[in-house]
Amino acid sequence: MINWNDIEQQLLKFLRDEVEKTGLKRVTVGLSGGLDSAIVAILCKQAFGDHMSCVLMPSQFSSKSSIDDAKKLCEKFDISYEIVDISPMINAYIDNMNDDKLRIGNYSARVRMSVLYDISSRDSSIIVGTSNKSELLLGYGTIFGDIACAINPIGQMYKSDEYAFGQYLGVIDEILTKKPSADLWEGQTDEDELGYTYKQMDDVLKLMVDEKKSKEELLDLGYEEKLIDMLNYKIKANEFKGKLPVIAKIQWS
Repeated sequence: MINWNDIEQQLLKFLRDEVEKTGLKRVTVGLSGGLDSAIVAILCKQAFGDHMSCVLMPSQFSSKSSIDDAKKLCEKFDISYEIVDISPMINAYIDNMNDDKLRIGNYSARVRMSVLYDISSRDSSIIVGTSNKSELLLGYGTIFGDIACAINPIGQMYKSDEYAFGQYLGVIDEILTKKPSADLWEGQTDEDELGYTYKQMDDVLKLMVDEKKSKEELLDLGYEEKLIDMLNYKIKANEFKGKLPVIAKIQWS
């Protein structure tokens, strides 16, 4: 049984300690209407009170429920927010992307992060990330987009565990019960794209990553080979997303 109160206190201490190191007083969170950003927003509100704000950044591809749910969460927890419609920014370049959903989705994610960093500069705040451990391991995020941040309180929490934590924190039902989605285009869901539920993937990831189980051990435990191979591939193929740019080492004569 996970002690969520203990987890909560650890994360609040992490947030306060890391922000204090920067010398800044405020934090900014991009709020999507999904579970990850809802949890981070609630934690930041608890840690920093009125010295935090959320930014809602809908595009022409966003669902109305995403904005409505984000607003409802902010109202419940008395979180200040502003809305920046990124549709004009997307429209200015979209003709160059040939209706490629992946390119449009990645571009949208990077535009949102550009907006967040501009607002953080305006407000002298620090950006708090919202990517969970499942997404980071699988590279299910956009480099220099939603993965970008200064600090991240939930990067060691698997997606499937967030539901119990979110319920503990008081996340609204509309967010807790919706299908996980980056909301990058109409009808997009994470699990449809990945081919498995987060629970199915996390059960294997916990054994593969945390307990260092081999493929043979996982097969002996009854897990599907196709799932094991997919997870292994994604972890290795997307490892670069979690690293700083590689800089050439020069030996000066």
